Amino acid sequence: MLRFIKFSLLFSILFSWALPIANAETPGSAALDFFPEKLGTFRRAGSPNPPDKLTQLGVLKPTDETNQPLSGQVEYAGPGNQRFLLEIVRFRQDVEAYSMLTLVQAATKEFKNEIIVAKYGTAGFGDDRQIAFFKGLHFVRITSLNKSAFGGRDDFAKLVADTLDRGENDIPALVKHLPNAEQSQKTALFLPRFKNLQAVVPGQSVLSAVESGGDADAALVDTGSGTVLVVEYNTPQLAKDNDGRIIAKIRELWKLGQPAPAAYRRVGNYSVFVFDSPDEATAKSLIDQVKYEQVVQWLGRNPYILKQAEKEYVETTLGVFVAVIKASGYALVGCLGLGGLIGALLFARRRSQKGLQDAYSDAGGMLRLNIDDLTPQTDPARLLGPGR
Repeated sequence: MLRFIKFSLLFSILFSWALPIANAETPGSAALDFFPEKLGTFRRAGSPNPPDKLTQLGVLKPTDETNQPLSGQVEYAGPGNQRFLLEIVRFRQDVEAYSMLTLVQAATKEFKNEIIVAKYGTAGFGDDRQIAFFKGLHFVRITSLNKSAFGGRDDFAKLVADTLDRGENDIPALVKHLPNAEQSQKTALFLPRFKNLQAVVPGQSVLSAVESGGDADAALVDTGSGTVLVVEYNTPQLAKDNDGRIIAKIRELWKLGQPAPAAYRRVGNYSVFVFDSPDEATAKSLIDQVKYEQVVQWLGRNPYILKQAEKEYVETTLGVFVAVIKASGYALVGCLGLGGLIGALLFARRRSQKGLQDAYSDAGGMLRLNIDDLTPQTDPARLLGPGR
């Protein structure tokens, strides 16, 4: 029963979040740019077709042609009877391509795939049957169609990736801010510019209070100690308005005795929900791990540019002053130390010379031959005799 519930949850998410694609008979001519006739030693077998496999998987759905991302699928054949199915979807933004990757990963969880840094793109996953990754605006999936294709799959994937622009070459910041981010990135579901979240966590009517206006993103991950849903609004006002509605809805659910989040909190421009946590303390600890980092970009001239320049000048000047003081201090200590050493050596030398003078001279520093006490009686052998 639990397995059926999880399958139903996954199906509802995928059905709700399937990305739009036109129900065209053949891909447009522009799509042929990423389905070249030849890729290394591999050749295209026929013309590209609509991405039926992805549509059947539930991650793409028909819509009008004005919103059609470029897409298609086609087989390639290589040496040794190698055969691959290549599926590519090109979106308008990198985040949409990443979202597709997370949707496909969620739809194929039975293979225990985890999204990691990809060798061919920004991020991806793979197993003995398929390789999927995103690079720039493109989502790519390569499926081996026979056993002989396993050996050349990596080579084929690299050839495909080399034809694609890398774009921003990064995953959305929202996913990086999830609890235990390094682990969460492997299984998180990312939903850009959503309009409704109620299908994401069935039975949680609190999500009806979230109004994005198509200008918010969401990330969902099962941490093992609770399901965390983080909604990112693109304006502080949108975050504030939603926060008020969400809190009011939670209080209403409490009064009615209906299911409510184990914990909720606004973190910057984020609304953070925790569901299915064993206790409130655990849920709150998961929220504590969500970090909001704000980046401000001015569309026009920054009104605080003079203050910022003044602050940078003061910090730079202070840094230079401190550096000069340190250098001067080190130089002074060095000079004093060297002077003291030289002075000690000169003093020792003068003491040594004075000791010699005291021992061998009583004539004001001039050497003196002491012959006053030298008589024939004292040492006759040392006296010069007559004629010497």
